[in-house]
Amino acid sequence: MWLWTNDNARAALASGDLALIIRTYRTATGTSQRRLAEQLGYDPTYISMIETGRREISDVTTRLRIARNLGLPAHALGVSDPDDADFTAMLQFGESTIRLAVIARQSGHGAEAINELWPLVTRLEGRVADGYFERDVMILLARARAELGVSLGYVLPEERLVSAARWTGRALRLAEQLDDRDLLAFTLRVHGNELRKVDRPGAAVARLRHAVDLADGADRAAAMVQFARAAGELGDAALFDHAMDNAWQLVDARPSAGLASPYALHEVHLRGLVKTGRSDAATKLLDRHRMSTTAIPPQWQAILHVTTGEVLLARSDTSPAETALRAAISIAESHRLPHQIQRAARTSTAKLPAIVELAHRALDSLRIPDPSPPSH
Repeated sequence: MWLWTNDNARAALASGDLALIIRTYRTATGTSQRRLAEQLGYDPTYISMIETGRREISDVTTRLRIARNLGLPAHALGVSDPDDADFTAMLQFGESTIRLAVIARQSGHGAEAINELWPLVTRLEGRVADGYFERDVMILLARARAELGVSLGYVLPEERLVSAARWTGRALRLAEQLDDRDLLAFTLRVHGNELRKVDRPGAAVARLRHAVDLADGADRAAAMVQFARAAGELGDAALFDHAMDNAWQLVDARPSAGLASPYALHEVHLRGLVKTGRSDAATKLLDRHRMSTTAIPPQWQAILHVTTGEVLLARSDTSPAETALRAAISIAESHRLPHQIQRAARTSTAKLPAIVELAHRALDSLRIPDPSPPSH
């Protein structure tokens, strides 16, 4: 499936030289002139004449036939096709579709993001299944798969989060073949984070370390924040502290919304201190920096409230912990974030049975049909 994405194939396509394109195809696939002629319904000598330049092909019908048999869009051979034009239009709107989905997810509407992304992924995968492997298609498909996995990671309960990890994993496998540094860094980051959620912190740390090495600017800051979180989940205090120092430097230098923001890093810092057995340090940090949640996205409000409750319970401040966890459950139920409700329940199990009961009721209210598409 990578035939038309490697450097030689891309150079052949860029040349527009039909003879070179056919020779490149035969070399990459090991197809003989005779076999290709049989596929196309021609005599082998006809293929030889095309390849040696003794026969020029100018008619649209023949070029369309060759394009379809070689798994190429018609425009690659200089002809137009109504199906190709329709697909080109879909590609043009694909970027907008992904941007809208990201905005929806970041605004606390993960299900709406999935509804935006799933039709796009379906059409792109259908294109690939039909044998068309244009580089632009593959890049867009990798990004759409990754964003679909991230959105699923917000709306699925813990027992089904493996579906999100599968989708981001499929995006990563695609990105590894495409020689696009930014895309690879992005898919490594999101897949690493989903692996962390399904209790594979070692694998998460490996993916996220690689993402940090590849990424630049705000993307590197986001990767470092998630790397720090995974290091905390791994229980490696030294690695976590090192990652946190680097993350704070990056975020302080270029603060932004989302992962590369002070509120996200503050939450990661609190949670990592607890996970590495330093609850006292976490409570001191919480006392020093009480962060307002009113101006941050709803999913981060829920995440930060749960983590705050966890830190407060570690020093037996049950009343403020209960307040924080009730707020987390309310936000998570409103924005359909079952994973955060489950975190709240798990945090409360030993000391706050009323919160556990509240969490169970909230989860029951979210028992809806599985929003995830098939993960193949």
